[in-house]
Amino acid sequence: MKKTVAIDGPAGAGKSTIAKLVAEKLGYIYIDTGAMYRAAAWKVLDAGVEPTDENIVDVTKKCDVRLRFVGDAVRVFADDTDVTESIRTPEVTALVSKVAQLGPVRAKMVELQRSMAKDGGVVMDGRDIASNVLPNADVKIFLTASIEERALRRWKEMKAKGYEEPMEKLAAEIAARDKADSEREISPLVRVPEATLLDTTGMTIDEVVQKVMALCG
Repeated sequence: MKKTVAIDGPAGAGKSTIAKLVAEKLGYIYIDTGAMYRAAAWKVLDAGVEPTDENIVDVTKKCDVRLRFVGDAVRVFADDTDVTESIRTPEVTALVSKVAQLGPVRAKMVELQRSMAKDGGVVMDGRDIASNVLPNADVKIFLTASIEERALRRWKEMKAKGYEEPMEKLAAEIAARDKADSEREISPLVRVPEATLLDTTGMTIDEVVQKVMALCG
C-alpha cells in the first residue's frame, strides 16, 4: 500500500530537498506546498498591488496555482506562467510568510493539496502538513536544524543563484520567519506529538535521506 508522508519544519531546514529525494526513492509524487504559497506571493508582486491583506486575498483567489510534471521534473505554475525559478527571489521570500498566514489563501491551497494527496503515494512538505493538511498521514516527520545551519544553507543556495546576501541578514530573516510561522493564528508551525523529530544540524543530505527512508519503512 502506498503511504502518505508528511514532512514539517521551519524555513531552511531542507524539507524540500529531502522530500524530493525521498519521493524519488519511493516512486512517490513530491508535493512542495511551500512552492505553492511562493507562487501566490509571486502573483501578488507581479500584479503590482500594495501587499495588503485584502489585495493578497483578492489576487490569490483569482490565481490558479498548480504543480505539474514537465518531463521528469515538477514545475510550479501560477495560472499559465512557469514560476519555478521566479519564486525563489528575495522579494518573494520576504512576502511569502504574510501571504501564507491569511485564512482564505490557506483554505484554497489546502484544498488543492488534499486533492493531490487523496490516493496516497505522496511526500508532502510544509509547515502544517501533519497538523492540518494531512492529519491522517502514515508517516509524520518534523525536520529542523539550528538557525546558524539554516542560514548557511540559504546563503549557499542564494549565492549559487547569483544573489549576495549577508549571513547575519539571512539568520535574522529565518529567526523572524520562525516566529511568524509559529505564532500565526491559522495553522501555525507545530510539531504534532506523533511526529518524529529529526534535527539535521551537521548531517549530510544522504544521511538525512537514509533516516527518513528508515522511518518510511
